[in-house]
Amino acid sequence: MSRRVVNLTLDNLDDLPRRCRGCVFWELDPVAGERALQVGDPGLEKEAWVSATLLDWGSCGKVVYVDGAPAGYALYAPPIYVPRGIAFPTSPVGLDAVLLMGAHILPEFGGGGLGRMLIQSVAKDLSRRGVKAIEAFGDARWDGPACLVPADYLLAVGFKTVRPHHRYPRLRLELKNALSWKEDVEVALERLLGSMSPEPVFKPV
Repeated sequence: MSRRVVNLTLDNLDDLPRRCRGCVFWELDPVAGERALQVGDPGLEKEAWVSATLLDWGSCGKVVYVDGAPAGYALYAPPIYVPRGIAFPTSPVGLDAVLLMGAHILPEFGGGGLGRMLIQSVAKDLSRRGVKAIEAFGDARWDGPACLVPADYLLAVGFKTVRPHHRYPRLRLELKNALSWKEDVEVALERLLGSMSPEPVFKPV
């Protein structure tokens, strides 16, 4: 089974789940979002937002594929690009952080570690660009597909609560910690594989 994570672009935007492809919850403020739903085309608004963000700031999403099939995605951007962010009771997002708007793994691909793989890919991308942290508004009462990420999911992949709330806690992932976690796993894996092959095939010069 092959797994790969690639940048979100206009070319693979349609690989997002249908409900997410046409959702502009994060991309527009509440008034503009309601107007788009009533008289506009949310799908075109989504495409316009992705296009503008790619041009102005760079990569703003990741899509994970399993054997060529889209299995999940993550969408993120600096708070200034995300009008909905200021509407939450636990806002604002830290000035040194990028906002994780959404992250979702399709149910049929759940339980295989794709969620952690996806967040690690986002963390690596942002760290290379000099970003210090990722923040997100979690949903503490998540019970099904929605525009917010379950708070429990965020905690499970390394986020820590920085502003508690009974429904919408704000959580933060320090990128230095996220990348060191990956390095620790790689070191442990290397040691495990080394213990299984005590006799090297060749000796380094």
